[in-house]
Amino acid sequence: MRVKLFILALLAIVCSSAQAQNFGAPYSSIKCLNVELDGSITVRITGEGRNRFDAKEQARKNAVYEVMFKGVQVENQRNTPLTRPLILEVNAAEKYAEWLSAFFADGGKYKDFVSMNDRKDHTNQKVKKDIQVGWSLTVRIKRAELKAYLEEEGIIKK
Repeated sequence: MRVKLFILALLAIVCSSAQAQNFGAPYSSIKCLNVELDGSITVRITGEGRNRFDAKEQARKNAVYEVMFKGVQVENQRNTPLTRPLILEVNAAEKYAEWLSAFFADGGKYKDFVSMNDRKDHTNQKVKKDIQVGWSLTVRIKRAELKAYLEEEGIIKK
């Protein structure tokens, strides 16, 4: 009996961790390049779209989404305020779905928190994809400003 309960518990843990990895922006990979003293984070992120413009736009959206819901792993730093996601509430994406749709709409408010200042010439790269176009970009996320905006909107508590 104990063995069966152990196996069921182990199976539940494996299934829940697999679901957590697939949530959100599934086609992005993010790598932290630099952390600035003003709280902004420079990352390398990928995005997919039907053309180059859409793929780059999706990469910017993916970067903001990762900072909001997943956090960004900073090399040699573990469980610091910068590595944790801004929104810690369970099922926040479902709860604020309408707000998120407007926030991440094309030309939406998310653009205010993404800077292309750290981009160097010829660093954008086309990523080989079967059906869609993929692009890898270097962007800076204004994490402190994004956090203040989420507090102002009532998404997270001060």
